[in-house]
Amino acid sequence: MKLASLKHGRDGRLLVVSRDLRRVCIAEGVAPTLQAALDNWDECEPALRRLYQRLNRGEHQAAFAFNPVECAAPLPRAYQWADGSAYVSHIELVRKARGAEMPPSFWSDPLMYQGMSDGFLGPHDDIELADEAWGIDFEGEVAVITGDVPMGVNEHRTLDHVRLLMLVNDVSLRHLIPAELAKGFGFFQSKPATACSPVAVTPDELGRHWHNGRVHHRLRVTLNGVLFGEPHAGTDMTFGFDRLIAHASLSRCLGAGTIIGSGTVSNRDPNAGACCIAERRTRELLDTGEASTPFMRFGDTVRMEMCDAGGHSIFGAIEQRLTPYSGPDQ
Repeated sequence: MKLASLKHGRDGRLLVVSRDLRRVCIAEGVAPTLQAALDNWDECEPALRRLYQRLNRGEHQAAFAFNPVECAAPLPRAYQWADGSAYVSHIELVRKARGAEMPPSFWSDPLMYQGMSDGFLGPHDDIELADEAWGIDFEGEVAVITGDVPMGVNEHRTLDHVRLLMLVNDVSLRHLIPAELAKGFGFFQSKPATACSPVAVTPDELGRHWHNGRVHHRLRVTLNGVLFGEPHAGTDMTFGFDRLIAHASLSRCLGAGTIIGSGTVSNRDPNAGACCIAERRTRELLDTGEASTPFMRFGDTVRMEMCDAGGHSIFGAIEQRLTPYSGPDQ
């Protein structure tokens, strides 16, 4: 099943989207928003699935053309956004470039931070930031949306709580990160609003490509229309979502609608390219002694998409332009 949110108020209006991403219908009479559906998943899921089946058969009389530009993030705001760093080889590479050793514990205990969740960007919303000097970077990731997760849940049961999957662009301000982390209290200013794919899908939509808590497809990222990277999301993922959810719920319950990210998708193979500028710059530094790829500049456009074996888009594409933010209206 594929779900989306039409831009409407703060929390959007729940849409059911056809498998081919061509037709859509409003989830009339089932749930007004995706958060409402997640809060009452056992009741809403069967009704939404019936709408989905009718839509795919071409039987829904009120269906209309799907336009991702009109979509908010599937969850325009969420109760919780926790981003992991599951591709440990990516962390190892970045630390190596600055001559820092990676603690052995990184291979057994996931890194995770709690990010901004009170407003996600839609898939085609501009990235509005005030200063190019902040070192503006994109990060292509996979994320899950959970139902209610009990505190201390057994790792072998965590995937039972995954309701939906989607893509995210976790924007990072690389030049703000070092000083902020040096304070010893984690990210804040260096992690602005995150964007999400237009569509979130239930795990069964991925078939055999969803197993071991990993999505086994390539994530394609382009910058200004040029391929930047196409790493395989299931390869070199040290911690699957089963482990990430267990880590997040060790000492707290997770409410329905919690979003957990994978961290930047990354492969050891340099031929796979990268899903963020920082990784490419790191490889350049190690290979040539100089990082030559610049961070994003105003007017740049980044696109992220994941396709199935037949070349069909699974989640729709995130496509965003970086634009200057002029400050609040006076």
